[in-house]
Amino acid sequence: MSRLQGPDGTGGPHIFVDDLHHPVASDADAHHLTKALRVRAGDPMTVSDGQGSWRACRYGATIALDGDIVKVAPPAYQIGVAFALVKGSKPELATQKLTELGVDRIILVAAERSVAKWDDAKVSKNLERLRRVASEASMQSRRLWLPEVSGVMTLSDLLDDSAQVGGAVALAEPGGCCFTGTERLVVVGPEGGWTPTELGLANQTVALGSTILRAETAAIVAGATLAQVRDGFVRVVDG
Repeated sequence: MSRLQGPDGTGGPHIFVDDLHHPVASDADAHHLTKALRVRAGDPMTVSDGQGSWRACRYGATIALDGDIVKVAPPAYQIGVAFALVKGSKPELATQKLTELGVDRIILVAAERSVAKWDDAKVSKNLERLRRVASEASMQSRRLWLPEVSGVMTLSDLLDDSAQVGGAVALAEPGGCCFTGTERLVVVGPEGGWTPTELGLANQTVALGSTILRAETAAIVAGATLAQVRDGFVRVVDG
């Protein structure tokens, strides 16, 4: 959560609630508001439903409404980053930063050369943790649209499912092509890279720079590039 200005310049922290008409902070959010951010009764804040709507409020045992519900249009199109399973806290780091950047879909992929392996119990537990990371990062970055965090999928299944993406799906690969502006989902492989079989499944590859990046760094670079192009901060020029 953040004390930065709200979507309309309103100050105070930003949290997600189930009902904008009767907003209630979760126990975890209420604890963070009062203990970490030192929010007091009557302090301004904003609440959002995670689906593009928000309103200004005042904090208290019962959150007081301080403005009308505002509906914000979604981005021009959705962007996504899928990344291969990596060890340790790297998935949390990638998820946090991709959320801050404005990525809409974050997908975990089981690549052939993935060192990390998640069984069904780990998938359920780790996805729950990553969704919590995404929610906290969304509050900090004052997002109004919560990202979708899903997986774990094989590359083959992901590409078979890519028709719903609404644009090109590209594998990140050293020596790949430049971004064209049509990309909607970039898939980042493991530290050992894609196998020839996996590369053969892709219709398009994109390069993320002139150096070899760690998997989590590559995911963040892919997300930043997609967001910068979509939001008009970087213009893709043919040729």
